[in-house]
Amino acid sequence: MSVTGKTSEQVTASSDLALVGELGKQLRVDGIRASTRAGSGHPTSSMSASDLIAVLAARHLRYDWSNPKSPDNDHLIFSKGHASPLNYALFKAAGVITDAQLMAYRTFGSPLQGHPTPVLPWIDVATGSLGQGLPIAVGVALAGKYLDRLPYHVWTLCGDSELAEGSVWEALDKASEYRLNNLCAICDINRLGQRGPTEHEWDMDVYRARFESFGCRAIVIDGHDLEQVDRALAEARAERERPVAILARTKKGSGVSEVEDLEGWHGRALPAEMAERAIIELGGIRDLRVATNPPEPGTPAITRGGGKVELPTYELGAKVATRKAYGDTLRALGARPEVVVLDAEVSNSTHAEEFKKDHSERFFEMWIAEQQLVAAAVGMSVRGYVPFASTFAAFFTRAFDFVRMASISEANIRLSGSHAGVEIGADGPSQMALEDLAMMRAVRGSTVLYPSDGNSAAQLVGLMADTDGIVYMRTTRGAYPVIYPPGESFAAGGSKVVVSHDDDTVALIGAGVTLHLALAAAAELEKAGVRARVIDLYSVKPVDTATLREANRVTGGRLVVVEDHHPEGGLGSAVLEALAQEARPPRVVQLAVRGLPGSGTPEELLAAAGIDTAAIVAAARRLAGKD
Repeated sequence: MSVTGKTSEQVTASSDLALVGELGKQLRVDGIRASTRAGSGHPTSSMSASDLIAVLAARHLRYDWSNPKSPDNDHLIFSKGHASPLNYALFKAAGVITDAQLMAYRTFGSPLQGHPTPVLPWIDVATGSLGQGLPIAVGVALAGKYLDRLPYHVWTLCGDSELAEGSVWEALDKASEYRLNNLCAICDINRLGQRGPTEHEWDMDVYRARFESFGCRAIVIDGHDLEQVDRALAEARAERERPVAILARTKKGSGVSEVEDLEGWHGRALPAEMAERAIIELGGIRDLRVATNPPEPGTPAITRGGGKVELPTYELGAKVATRKAYGDTLRALGARPEVVVLDAEVSNSTHAEEFKKDHSERFFEMWIAEQQLVAAAVGMSVRGYVPFASTFAAFFTRAFDFVRMASISEANIRLSGSHAGVEIGADGPSQMALEDLAMMRAVRGSTVLYPSDGNSAAQLVGLMADTDGIVYMRTTRGAYPVIYPPGESFAAGGSKVVVSHDDDTVALIGAGVTLHLALAAAAELEKAGVRARVIDLYSVKPVDTATLREANRVTGGRLVVVEDHHPEGGLGSAVLEALAQEARPPRVVQLAVRGLPGSGTPEELLAAAGIDTAAIVAAARRLAGKD
C-alpha cells in the first residue's frame, strides 16, 4: 500500500478527544492493513469497536504494558475474539509490537493468530469461540473482588451476535449475584452478524431490558460519539453496586463508506485497491502511541504458597466413596490459600461442601450453570489461583467447549465429575456419564484420573493441585473397600498391579468400580485354576504403557479391560492405543456399556451391561481357553 502516514504523537488520558478519535481511525487503518496483507480476517467487525477501544485505552484502562503479569493491571478480554485486527492494532499503538509484526498477522509462525491466544503475554485467554470471554471475565472479576481484593477493573468487549449464547446470560446472572461492580461488558451492537442482521439488530430497548433484567446497570450510547463513550466508561469505573453493560450502537465497517453497515463483509479482508481507498478515507496511516494510565498499586489479599496440608487417610477395608475422599481432601488442601473451589449446586453430592465448612470465603457456588462453572475456574486461573470445579460427570458435556478452549488458553484448572456410569443405579441414563473419559482424554495436554478407593483418591486430589493443564478426576458414587494403605504413592501416568503372579494367564484391567469387580473375578478365577493379574489403571491419561507392556508379555497377550463407560474412548481405547505398536499386539476383550441403560440397582445395571464380576470371569475364561 502506498498511502503515506502521519507523524507520531502520544495519546494520553489528558489528550483532547479529537486526538483520541484519531487513535480510533488508526486502529481501523491498521486492522485493514493487517487483514488485507493476510488476505483474511475480520476488519469490519474491528472497525465498529475501534472508537470504544480507543477511548478505553487512552483514558480509562489502567495497565502496565511492560509488566503484563502485574497483579494490579486491569484486564481487557476480547470476548469478540474475531476482532483480533483491533486487538493487535491496539498492541501496536501501545508500543508492545512493531508494525512489521502486525503485518505478519495470520501468517505461519506469527504469534498474531487469527483469534487471540495467550501466546502473547497481554492476552489472558483464548476467545475464538463466541460467548466465552464474558463468562471467563466473571471469573477474573470474582478473583479481583473476593480473593485479590484489588481495585483492578475487568473490561470485556462483546459482540452482539454472541449475545444469543446462553453462556453470556449465565455469566451476567452470576455477575449480578456476586455484585461484580468491577466488571464491565462493552457490547458492540453493530447490527450485522456473519450472514446478515443479528436477532435484534439495533433494538436497543430490547438489549437494555435484557441486561437490566439480569441485574446489570445498562448504559445505552452511540458507540461512535466519543463523549458518550468517555462518559459511559467513567460511570462504569465508578459503579459501586453492580456490573455494568455499555450497550454501544455502532456501525460495522465504520468510517469506510464502501463497507459501512453493509452485509456481505463479515470475515472478509478488503481487497488491496479498496483497502487503499479506505485508508485514504480514514485519513491515512498514522503512528500514534497510546500512553495508558498506570495501574492503581495494591497488595493482593491472598499470599500464594505456604500452609501445611495433611491429606486424609482411611483404614484398609473401610468403605469409602471416592467422591467423599475428594471432598475431604479439598478441605485439607484449603490450608493452601491459593486453592479455591467452585461447585454447580451439587456440593452435597460431590462433597465439595467439605471445603466450604472451613474455607467459605474461597468457595463459589455457580448453581446449575456448568458453562459458567468452568469459565469461572479459567478466570481464577488467570489470576494464579488453583481452582477445583465439580459437578456430576454427565453435566461436564454441557461445558465441553469451555474445557476445549481452556486448553488453548493453557489454563490450569482441576475438574471433578462424580456419579459416573451405570453404577449410579436408579437415576437412569440421563445421569450416567458414559462418555466423560473419552471427552476429557481428547483434550490436548489433559490429565485424566479415575481412583478406585479412598486413599488413592486422596493422594490423586493432592496431586491435582500441583499438576498443570486440564486435570479431570472421575469419582464414584458408591462406597467401596479401601485397598491401599495410607501413604501409598500415586502418580500421573502410573498404575498399580494389585494382584500378580509369575505365571499369570490373563490380565484384568479396570478402574473405579470395575477394579473391585475385577478383584472379585480374579478370586473366582484362582479357584478355577486361572491365574489373573489385576491392574488398577487409575491414570487413564497419561497411561502406564510399561505396566501394560509387561502384562502383555507375561500373559501372552491376554487382556480383559472392563469399564463403566462406553467402549469408545475410555480405558479400553487407552490400552489399545498404548499397545498398538507392539511387535506382538495383545488380544483384548473390552467389556463396556454398549447398550442404552435404564433404571435399576447398581448390581442389576452392571450385570445388564456385561461388566459385572460374572461377565469378567466368563470373558477371562474364554480368553484363557478354559471354556
